[in-house]
Amino acid sequence: MEKLIHYMQNTFAPKVNKITKNIWIASIQDSVMAILPFILVGSLITMISLINELKPGLLPDFSLINSFSFGMVGIFVAYLIPYNVMDKNKINDKKTLAGLTSVTLYLMLISPVIAKDGKITFLFERFGATGMFVSIIIGLIVGFVMLQFAKFSFFKKESSLPDFIIVWFDSLLPITILLFAGWLVAQLKFDFFNLIVTIFQPLSYISQSFWGVVVLSFIMVFFYSFGISTWVLNPITFPIMVKAIADNAAMVQKGLEPTNIFTQEVYFSGWMAAGGIGFTLTLGILLLFARSSRLKAIGRATIAPSIFNINEPIVFGAPIVFNPILMIPFWINGTLIPAITYLVLKAGWVAIPYKAFQLWYIPYPISTYMVNGDWRGVILFFVLAALSLVIWYPFFKIYDNQELKLEASEEV
Repeated sequence: MEKLIHYMQNTFAPKVNKITKNIWIASIQDSVMAILPFILVGSLITMISLINELKPGLLPDFSLINSFSFGMVGIFVAYLIPYNVMDKNKINDKKTLAGLTSVTLYLMLISPVIAKDGKITFLFERFGATGMFVSIIIGLIVGFVMLQFAKFSFFKKESSLPDFIIVWFDSLLPITILLFAGWLVAQLKFDFFNLIVTIFQPLSYISQSFWGVVVLSFIMVFFYSFGISTWVLNPITFPIMVKAIADNAAMVQKGLEPTNIFTQEVYFSGWMAAGGIGFTLTLGILLLFARSSRLKAIGRATIAPSIFNINEPIVFGAPIVFNPILMIPFWINGTLIPAITYLVLKAGWVAIPYKAFQLWYIPYPISTYMVNGDWRGVILFFVLAALSLVIWYPFFKIYDNQELKLEASEEV
């Protein structure tokens, strides 16, 4: 264990942190962060729809707001990625043009139908979460091309022309090349959107399988136990999760049962991450009853954030990070709880959520009920919480006794 911790701390973690600071990865992460308010608005609409299900007609139908918030995240990301790429390379005079070019290319490549009378028809679902992988690919391509051409200029530095004129002319060539490429794809009647979705379909399929959920869950808690934020995996997991909930909604609209379980709703608001990744809420409760004065103080300081599913204070304060005693139950909870949840939902004993609900800071089990309106889910939560408590308890006692002895030796 000591060798593993030494390797992770001194070799693996620095390399991963270096990757996360890479401009391209960071641009995707920042773009995903930027669209979260729109997803949260969509989640509020889900709460309102739940009220209407309990008491029909009490509130108006606000679904249109959801369509133009959560339902537009694909096109938002298409704009934001090249914008952030240019911004991080300090090419501020062309970042807006890069974003607009990407949106234009995105619209061309989602295969609109243009009638002879000039009317253009888009499939609305392609603007949203279903198009996330497509928008990421297009955004990165546009960002790369615009970045390469930003290194050259038709004008000398001593030019007397206004800066905005220079920017216009220098941007004409890359924009023309990108849009011509989009036109060429359209002329060939080639569905670029379906191609990208098909390429990433195996990844989505694996992530929605039992072993996919188990492995991804373990990777998240494993990384986190060494101080590597789960945001590292966000460029991969976020598009999978938002597409999965959008696909669930589409299935329900067709009269089918939702099947995707690896979603933000299930993972972060339903059952798998009470208190945060690794089900740390139950550890926070145990710390309140610690005999060690230090651990009890940590429990008092971290219980409030834990209730609202913010577990950085307890992960770094207890600490769980680089702590061999608490890392093991952290891994077990972060893997076993998702595995059980998957099996229960897959068996149909609890309804699988199909509406966007990413208000992850709402305390469990309130959020558990809100994600699907199924009281059986609340029962499942309490069963999982009891199991989590049993998993944490023996390791907590060992750690508590260790800290108690240390405090006693310091008083002598």
